[in-house]
Amino acid sequence: MNGERFWKQTWLELQVIPLVLTLTLTAQVQTNTTTQSAAPTVQTSVERGEVVHVSGNDVVVKMEDGTIRDFNNVPESARISVDGKEIGIHDLKPGMKLEKTITTTSTPKTITTVETVTGKVFQVTPPVSVILTLADGSNQKFKIPKDQKFSVNGQEVDAFHLKKGMTVSATKVVETPTTELEHQAKVTGQMPPPPQPPPADAPILVAVIAVPAAPNAAPSRLPNTGSPLPLIGLLGILSVACPLGLKAFHKVRHHA
Repeated sequence: MNGERFWKQTWLELQVIPLVLTLTLTAQVQTNTTTQSAAPTVQTSVERGEVVHVSGNDVVVKMEDGTIRDFNNVPESARISVDGKEIGIHDLKPGMKLEKTITTTSTPKTITTVETVTGKVFQVTPPVSVILTLADGSNQKFKIPKDQKFSVNGQEVDAFHLKKGMTVSATKVVETPTTELEHQAKVTGQMPPPPQPPPADAPILVAVIAVPAAPNAAPSRLPNTGSPLPLIGLLGILSVACPLGLKAFHKVRHHA
């Protein structure tokens, strides 16, 4: 343990109790840390969206506020609860509704560190520093905080009352507040609804596809759109031509 670090701390920023020096028969350095937790607070937030596109481990989701978010490289271990079943990233389909619930638990904690050094006073330079001989025979120098008081044999004294050869134990307590955060996320999904069948009384459209006739094929019947006027005209011409023909025929025969 670094001797200077033992004494040189931000004493004004941390909660520290005064050093207590007592006579002991052993020499050692010890550090003990304990943690005390306060009541936690829980915050919950919910995000909703609809799956737009899935490609491998990448998912595009349209959020509830209309923004588009890309979730890249979603791990294979990710699970979504859909209708009571756990599915993976590759089971997502466009149109699925997703809901992500994030629970954040904040737990205030106080970490208390107790450092104790025990040794025999080798040299003291009041009120700046003291050199202690530890159990392994090594000497370490420790800085003494300004205006620090010591308790020796039940009496509170300053560094000027430390004497060479005293076996003393100095204890320092540092309390550090901190907050532990724990995040939990759960994603649930809902399959898109199937398409609705048409009502029973709705009309059903039937498409009729006409097949074209083969080339040069004779029509089975005349088209209904043909007009009778050309036929009537032809009959009229024949009715005029027949008397004229008969008259010419008689004339030729008479001359013969």
